[in-house]
Amino acid sequence: MSWIDERVDMNVYTQGDIDRWVYSTCNICSVGCGCHIAVKDNKIVGIRGNAAHPINRGRLGPKGENQWYANNSTDRLLTPLVRNASGELEPATWDEAMSLIVRKTKETLAQKGANSVAIYSTGQGHLEDYYTIGKIGRAGLHTHLLDANTRLCTATTEFCLLQSFGADGTPASYDDVDETDVLMLFGHNLAETGTVLFERVLQRKKRTGKPYLIVVDPRLTPTAKEADLHLQLYPGTNVPLLNGLIRMIVKAGRIDEAFIRNYTIGYDAMLASVEEWTPEKSAEATGIPLAQLEAAAEALGQTSRLVTTTLQGTFQSADATTACVDINNLHLIRGLIGKPGCGPLHMAGQPSSSANRTVGGVGTYPAHRNPQNPKHLQEMARLWNVEERVLPAGPEKGIEDQLSLIEQGKVGLFWNIGTNPLVSLPNRTRVKKALESVFVVVQDPFLTETAAVADVILPAALWGEKEGTMENADRTINLLRKAVDPPEGVRSDFDILLDFARRMDFRDKDGRPLIGYDSPEACFEEWKAVSRGRPCDMSGITYDKLERHNGLRWPVTEEAPLGTPRLYADLRFRTEADDAQSYTKDQFTGRPLTASEYAELKPDGRAILHPTRYSPPPEQPTASYPFWLTTGRLVWHWHTRTKTARSPYLQAIAPNAYAEINEEDAEALSLLPGELVRISSPRGWIEVPANIGNAVQKGLIFVPFHYGSWDGHQAANELTADFVDPLSKQPTFKQSACKIEKIRHSHALTREDTLQTVADHYRIRLDDLLKANRLKADHAVQAGQTLEIPISAANVTLPAYRPYLKQV
Repeated sequence: MSWIDERVDMNVYTQGDIDRWVYSTCNICSVGCGCHIAVKDNKIVGIRGNAAHPINRGRLGPKGENQWYANNSTDRLLTPLVRNASGELEPATWDEAMSLIVRKTKETLAQKGANSVAIYSTGQGHLEDYYTIGKIGRAGLHTHLLDANTRLCTATTEFCLLQSFGADGTPASYDDVDETDVLMLFGHNLAETGTVLFERVLQRKKRTGKPYLIVVDPRLTPTAKEADLHLQLYPGTNVPLLNGLIRMIVKAGRIDEAFIRNYTIGYDAMLASVEEWTPEKSAEATGIPLAQLEAAAEALGQTSRLVTTTLQGTFQSADATTACVDINNLHLIRGLIGKPGCGPLHMAGQPSSSANRTVGGVGTYPAHRNPQNPKHLQEMARLWNVEERVLPAGPEKGIEDQLSLIEQGKVGLFWNIGTNPLVSLPNRTRVKKALESVFVVVQDPFLTETAAVADVILPAALWGEKEGTMENADRTINLLRKAVDPPEGVRSDFDILLDFARRMDFRDKDGRPLIGYDSPEACFEEWKAVSRGRPCDMSGITYDKLERHNGLRWPVTEEAPLGTPRLYADLRFRTEADDAQSYTKDQFTGRPLTASEYAELKPDGRAILHPTRYSPPPEQPTASYPFWLTTGRLVWHWHTRTKTARSPYLQAIAPNAYAEINEEDAEALSLLPGELVRISSPRGWIEVPANIGNAVQKGLIFVPFHYGSWDGHQAANELTADFVDPLSKQPTFKQSACKIEKIRHSHALTREDTLQTVADHYRIRLDDLLKANRLKADHAVQAGQTLEIPISAANVTLPAYRPYLKQV
């Protein structure tokens, strides 16, 4: 454990003593910090960190400290809403709303058949919710159209692990971060997206000097500022960088030949694919100086302990899965996997997106079963006691595939649970148009932007108002106890799903109710049986055991009763044909391989080294749209701000969107700090203030994606392209083309005007007026001359959040 002490972070507002503290887990990012919920008069009034939890030792990030405000927000939905004949949403009873959903579901299935109902869920729910979605979806509705916003978040994690190791589940854990000598954060702004874990890393670094920290990011983020080596690459060049580094390491002879020979296949094809990426070519393609590439290759090639993490900078970029496979290849050729301080740690963004993948709420079948393997379908039919023929088979369908099916008229009902796609999906104008053509159910605690297309809205419970488990980024299963009842009229996602199954009268083949459990804990007990013998075996877990040990990493079995710190310690990978979660895909085209094609590879328990060909981003800057656009997150907000905007503290710090613009680009356009500008792409436009500095490289614009009210024009996803990675189907939010336009007023000078009087009239500084018009103070103005007047010039100032700088 890296922590040398505990620090209990706390945020409580109450008059009088707290009645009780309830065991829970933070429901914001994927780090998985333990916490306790403060309850007073059956109301959530605060939070504190769990000092005994090994992940955080009592620490909480700013979003985690403030998440409880949403529970008490006055604008929570307290009754179902149904859209009437006039197109207005009006209150309805639960019976009216659920009866309408059931009727529409049955009509859709009768008219359009199987795969006509889509369920799009979240990464912030509970494992038990996801398992129930998977069971209802596949065994009840007979649909394969199950996806979640995890597609936007961690789909690439899953698919790179399937490609290389045969099953989902990241090999390394936080324990390995504590022990490694070199830590490479690849497209992972850990200081803002996983604040507590970054504090944990830097506390050890300040104490011991380790790990040597390599940060790969096109922006000078707070994470990059702490790096020993910052590789500031051009957008969309992750693969040229990694291919070049692997080639340099091979040429230097720093590979583990015995490991490659005994535990991998595909080395020759992989090596051939990187041969063209000489140091000089990689430097030219990425914009990284040759000396920095050599320093990175030296550090990665010499260390005996290496952990590499990835997040959205990798997952949401062109060649996402290929880049992550490249990272797997790097660890495999060096033999740095399955032992302390080593391995790829492909992260998650949300607190429980990993659980959604694990239990089959999205994509593949529960417990890492292959939907193309008849044996696995037979197992699920037996476990669920249904006929095998009713279970949908074949490759998964991601949200972008589902939108295409909607546009083709093949989907009639879209059920949206706990996510806000009309802010979070790329090219949201297209998304809105598609969803307006089908019956849409929205299940959410609040009236989000997606309510604009909803036919029924169901008010759902929040964190602290329900019980269940979550899986964090390093396979830790954590427990969340129920602290209070939800407000009157509000139900948990779990209870809504059970009610739907009952009303649909789903049955197994013996005529018993398909859903035989009635509580989250009973559901978890069923799930344990489904997981037994699979890579994610949780048969050794109970709710009480999770609370007693503050979480456990799967697999947890009789042989490993306290969990497993890292996978593949026996160097036996899950690639045997009858065991693998996937027959993999063509690494370049994304075409799923057939069972026979996979069998011909003969991996037989060895890891697979794939060739990694570079495919540039499909959209790049042009004369009309000369800038790169990239999007991302802030330390102060979470996703579309459904919860964090309801914290007065967080909303006050970062109330609006903005555009980070390089100071050289701003100078060339005579832009002022804080000036309102229009950013436009081939798909749409936004108007936001300019945040000018050196955080982004020249030619690149960054816009946080959290903002998206229909009342304003601040949604980054008005701009983003909806291209997807060919393997993971994850959208490439990080690379689109855009342009900057000034939206200034004009002022025609009169004889009486001076520059000072014009500045005073528009309430701007004289220096700003001069700079905006490229004038000098002694410039002689003439009547009839037109000046440009900037709209606002209040610079965007966001305070830094760096508690790790205070650590000893």
